[in-house]
Amino acid sequence: MKVLIIDDEEKLRNLLAKIISFEGFEVFQAPNLKSGLKRLELDDIDVLICDVKLPDGNGIEIAKLIKEKHSSVEVILLTAFGNIPDGVQAIKNGAFDYITKGDDNNKIIPLLYKAFEKVKLNKKVIHLEKQLEKKYSFDKIIGKSQPIIKAIELAKKVAKTDANVLLTGETGTGKEVFAQAIHYASNRTNHNFVAINCSAFSKELLENELFGHKAGAFTGAIKDQNGLFEEAHNGTIFLDEIGEMPIDLQAKILRVLETGEFLRVGDTQLIKVNVRIIAATNRNLADEIEKDHFRSDLFYRLSVFDIHLPSLRDRKKDIPEIAQHYADIFAIKANRKPLVLTDDYLKALENNSWKGNIRELKNVIERSVILADNDELNLDTLPEDLQYKKSYSDQLSAFSMASAEKLHIQKILNHTAGNKAEAARLLEIGIATLYRKLEQYKIE
Repeated sequence: MKVLIIDDEEKLRNLLAKIISFEGFEVFQAPNLKSGLKRLELDDIDVLICDVKLPDGNGIEIAKLIKEKHSSVEVILLTAFGNIPDGVQAIKNGAFDYITKGDDNNKIIPLLYKAFEKVKLNKKVIHLEKQLEKKYSFDKIIGKSQPIIKAIELAKKVAKTDANVLLTGETGTGKEVFAQAIHYASNRTNHNFVAINCSAFSKELLENELFGHKAGAFTGAIKDQNGLFEEAHNGTIFLDEIGEMPIDLQAKILRVLETGEFLRVGDTQLIKVNVRIIAATNRNLADEIEKDHFRSDLFYRLSVFDIHLPSLRDRKKDIPEIAQHYADIFAIKANRKPLVLTDDYLKALENNSWKGNIRELKNVIERSVILADNDELNLDTLPEDLQYKKSYSDQLSAFSMASAEKLHIQKILNHTAGNKAEAARLLEIGIATLYRKLEQYKIE
């Protein structure tokens, strides 16, 4: 453990250094702030003991700057004449403690040990935060196909801003994975990321989960309770399946977006929060607006930045890499050697339509690992409906109407550069119908 003492009184500085070094700590000294701050940059200091009044600055003011730049360093301030206002300000600025010189010398060693305990905790938290950032980074998203690369590039750009994001795509395409990656790549990374599935609660329970309640608001509400928006203050809230949210509750979400304010259930006191909203849905919100199931004003506020996550059907070239990734994970969990995925096994995976996308693929891989008798995953480890499934497009006759329809859809998609919404408009069919046709004919 390393201690830095900054004090212009040489005798006191040397005395403190001797007392502290007897405890086995490594001690550094500096007579002023300039040399002390330089030492702080050069060495991995754990605790700083600093005089309040120095020739080139004030220890109380510098404590705040040090905590902002070196969050794990604990600062103990020394003063010849202690007073309550200075002590209060020192603690507000992040100082670990504020003590009087001479009278409190016997407190230094116990105080140092307490400070070191906090330093260890701080470093552990920082390490865990870095692990989280690494776990949820964009580098962990598997795939090299153009659709997923495009989605990642968009997400990386918006992550650096405070813009709200709407993630669209079929179920199982990894919307929460993207939401977490956006949060941990943003300037909100040191604050909470909270997530809720809007389809998992009734209107009343969802409102309570999101906004909390005041004591006495309803039977059983014996004390005030924070909602997820308060928990996410200065961080990010992920509203999954927002298309399932009751329309009258959508008005409260809109108010948070517009003013940053909301009311707890049963309360009259407005609460102010700074929260980034990332919403996700597998529904077509434009259709939901037409049916009066979703507010258009909320849609426009959420879709400032819309990222569509491609289905697994649109990125089949990524299936081998994703499948191998989950095979490795489940092999480790089952205490097995690494497994080889045979060519016919991978071909069968590529021929499947994967309506549940990555989530469905993951479940199939886990099942295969359990059934595998040797060190490979082959056709026998797949469900029967996947073992014999062939690509529908391989069975089409060149003279069939289906073949002509497939060719026409492919031409239109080429014309729109893959824009499915524009292709559906030109074909004069609904977007859902187009997706069914793409799945039916295995068009990428």
